[in-house]
Amino acid sequence: MRRRALFLSTALVLLLHALVLGWVFLSWKPAVQSVNLVRVFDARSIAAPPPVAPEPPAPRPAPAPRRAARKPQVQVQAPNPGEAQQPPPPAGDWLAGVLADAPDPDPGAASGMASAAPDSGAGAAPAPDPPDPPQPAAPAQDAGANGDPPGAAPLPILPAPARLAFRVGGQTRKLSYHARAELLWQHDGSRYAARQEVGAFLLGSRTQSSEGRITPQGLRPERFSEHRRGSVQTADFDHAGGRVVFSAATPAEAAVDPGAQDRLSLFIQLGALLAADPQRRVSGTELTLTAVSTRSAERWTFHVEGPETLDLPAGHTPALRLRRLPRNQDDQQAVLWLAPALDYLPVRIRLTQANGDFADLQLSGRSAP
Repeated sequence: MRRRALFLSTALVLLLHALVLGWVFLSWKPAVQSVNLVRVFDARSIAAPPPVAPEPPAPRPAPAPRRAARKPQVQVQAPNPGEAQQPPPPAGDWLAGVLADAPDPDPGAASGMASAAPDSGAGAAPAPDPPDPPQPAAPAQDAGANGDPPGAAPLPILPAPARLAFRVGGQTRKLSYHARAELLWQHDGSRYAARQEVGAFLLGSRTQSSEGRITPQGLRPERFSEHRRGSVQTADFDHAGGRVVFSAATPAEAAVDPGAQDRLSLFIQLGALLAADPQRRVSGTELTLTAVSTRSAERWTFHVEGPETLDLPAGHTPALRLRRLPRNQDDQQAVLWLAPALDYLPVRIRLTQANGDFADLQLSGRSAP
């Protein structure tokens, strides 16, 4: 009973407190003061600064105009007039590569040297140089041509008479062969005779002969002949008329210069020129002569390549090597070695045809004629 009375009294006290607090809360009004709103933020628009234009790039200096290059000057060597063009020897000749006659190259082939003016460098552009007037082609300086003025060049020194034997190795129609050869050289101071024979057992032989006079300028051929397969073909020199006449060729003649040689006397004359003048033996020197066969006349230029010691069947032999400069791919290639100890007579001759056939003659012995 006491707990219940205590609980009721406590609840009554709490209720009275709640009523008093509610009345106080409802009767209280706080004093409200009017407040003037003051603008505390002032916004204004600010114009953006005008865009700054980028500085234009500095103009690049114009390149200095280059001076126009001068047109190359080309000298053209005129072909030797009257050179006859003939077909090569018939196919199947086993000696076609031995001292064979090559068809004369195109007479219209030009040779010369071009040179251009160098660049003048920076600066104001000068007016281009006017083209040079055409110059006539310089005449070719023939080696040992007859009619040279006295003292123009040392006179040729002919070798002493001799008989030279050669071993021959070669190839024809892709078949190898071996043969023998002999060169007989004779003279008496006023006239000369040369004879070369190449032959092999069961294959026959081929003989070339040259004869003529000896002049202060060297050999002056009068007749060149070739014996092959039972037939003889000749080339007769008419020096007064400046021509050579063929016995079995079309056309039947060709114009030649006074220093022209045949295909056999050519090798003797080259040696005589080299023996007389050391300047001609310098590497890089070129000697040009007209070479006459029984069918044509053409210009042959030999380039001096320098000394060389050969291992020949006759033994070690110092020699001077010369190479013919072909004018086109169909020209016969020729390399020869001339020995100072033999008065610059040939001790090795290598001839190569355009089809690959070749003949290589190497000295095997020397004796008196």
